[in-house]
Amino acid sequence: MTLKVRRKRLFSVATLVATCVWLVPGLAPPAMAQLKGTQTEGTIAPIPIAIPTFLGDDQELASNIAAVVEADLERSGLFRPLDHQSFLEQVRDVNAAPRFGDWRSIQADALVVGRVVNAGDGKVGAEFRVWDVAGGKQLVGQRFSTSARNWRRIGHLIADSVYERLTGEKGYFDTRVVYVDETGPKEKRVKRLAIMDQDGANVRLLTQGQELVLTPRFSPTNQEITYMSYTGDQPKVFIMNLETGRRELVGDFPNMTFAPRFSPDGQRVIMSLGTPDGRSSIYEMDLRSRQPRRLTQSDGIDTSPSYSPDGSQIVFESDRTGAQRLWVMNSDGSNQRQVSLGDGSYSTPVWSPRGDYIAFTKQSGGQFIIGVMKPDGSGERILTEGFHNEGPTWAPNGRVLMFFRESQGGNGGPRIFSVDITGYNERKVDTPAFASDPAWSPLLN
Repeated sequence: MTLKVRRKRLFSVATLVATCVWLVPGLAPPAMAQLKGTQTEGTIAPIPIAIPTFLGDDQELASNIAAVVEADLERSGLFRPLDHQSFLEQVRDVNAAPRFGDWRSIQADALVVGRVVNAGDGKVGAEFRVWDVAGGKQLVGQRFSTSARNWRRIGHLIADSVYERLTGEKGYFDTRVVYVDETGPKEKRVKRLAIMDQDGANVRLLTQGQELVLTPRFSPTNQEITYMSYTGDQPKVFIMNLETGRRELVGDFPNMTFAPRFSPDGQRVIMSLGTPDGRSSIYEMDLRSRQPRRLTQSDGIDTSPSYSPDGSQIVFESDRTGAQRLWVMNSDGSNQRQVSLGDGSYSTPVWSPRGDYIAFTKQSGGQFIIGVMKPDGSGERILTEGFHNEGPTWAPNGRVLMFFRESQGGNGGPRIFSVDITGYNERKVDTPAFASDPAWSPLLN
């Protein structure tokens, strides 16, 4: 790991005040409590958390939902679920206070208990509680329900709630990722759009491979994606509704079209359009009027635009100075200035949902780097590097990135990975086939 923490410091220190629906009649909201993790020299000490198997009439379903919660929290790198074999108390009633001494003795800082019920009308529900073991206080209690076929969402929703209460940051588990599924030999890959839960479950193909598809990106406001598709030799930009599968053409442009992406309000699409002389410029398309507006005009290739979260600025890559660098401009195209300061070639910039960082790909010294910098170009740091890393995408809380890494050799191919904003906790995301160009959704409604 390249990022070093020189002194011991506290991270994710949150004042935990439950503001949810309290499940025990007459139980007062909990007093304030603090749970802390530590980070020393780049090594994070996660929060020890106990998650016993949930109760329920369908014990297999209850066990599976608890397993999703546990897996989500463990994969974040901020929690260390404790071994079930160490538990001294068997939870029999989620409405009863636990024996805190039993949980303190196994060094649990937090405890999550739950019960899964049949909610009727083809729905499944769950109620759960999070307890501060050291303070002997309940931190949060909630109920969730969804259709039985989407039972995994219950686990993700609970994990999001636990994550938020114990870290002070929004969770990101109840989300989806759209990506390019790749099959077949390396020299003749079939590329199809696919979508999955953020943990790699519930993979569903959105296209069948008759057309080459590239650069899928989520709408921040609707269950829609925009992407580029080659129809014959002509690339076109489409919008697809994920619920209905219906797609529509954004515009029929005479030259090459690249890297479409939605504006924060979902009302515009920004993209790079080629010119006959081999250059490209950044254009914005209003989805209501379908009128394009040109934002850049240089002697180079301007591409890969991405809005800031408030829509006031745009970051993009350009080789107008002879080298591939990152530039930022106002959303109307004014005040264009270079922000990347280091050596190497910069590409695929994407603004953090929190507005504090821009993630990018950088090629330098034969390595492909995934890194971040502040919007003014300062504070650049490497999160991960390797043979061929590319295409970062942010979780909606701005804490985690996904990207894809190409492996070497004739049988090699791309796989999706995630990494924490600190460069810690790199994880592979399992997919049925090779996978590239991930794009993270907002939290589901």
